[in-house]
Amino acid sequence: MTISTRSIVVAGVLIAISAVLSLTGLGYFPVPNVTASATILQVPPIIGAVLEGPAVGALVGLVFGVDSLVKFASVVLSAPAYAAAPLWQGWLAAIVIILLPRLLIGPAAWLVYRALRRGSPIVALAAAGVAGSLANSVLVLGFAIGLQVFTAEVLVSVIPQVVFEAVLSAVVTVAVVAAWHRLGSGRGGSSV
Repeated sequence: MTISTRSIVVAGVLIAISAVLSLTGLGYFPVPNVTASATILQVPPIIGAVLEGPAVGALVGLVFGVDSLVKFASVVLSAPAYAAAPLWQGWLAAIVIILLPRLLIGPAAWLVYRALRRGSPIVALAAAGVAGSLANSVLVLGFAIGLQVFTAEVLVSVIPQVVFEAVLSAVVTVAVVAAWHRLGSGRGGSSV
């Protein structure tokens, strides 16, 4: 497998954007539910996957996953289900719940985009944004419920956040990738 210079540059730019969103707190929005914050950090892996493929999406998603692991591991590890468990079990659960879904955001978005791109590009991009966001949310919540960190009742309070993140991901993905393609074709330019 060869990696193009363009893929490296796109991955680097999106990793930098992810780092800025994470370190400044701009990538997280406080919400009054069990998750404590909504996020837009799923968008860079989606964009990376759509532009350069699933490997770039997974690499950018790794940054989101490591950031989430650092920010939220203490919450997961202090959950009642893990209070009496050996430390390695808590970390294993945290990695499964927090890191693994972030690695799959890009590949999920890429698969949907690839399946739909022959039709309307806008629909394909929006669907990829929704798919990547839902892959993140559904897998995190599914693993957390499956590993008994949360109960299924939390879904009621989290569903509006999941919908908001999916819609936001679709809108931003369409806007950024459409602008990127327009600039790449030489049709971009300032209207000022």
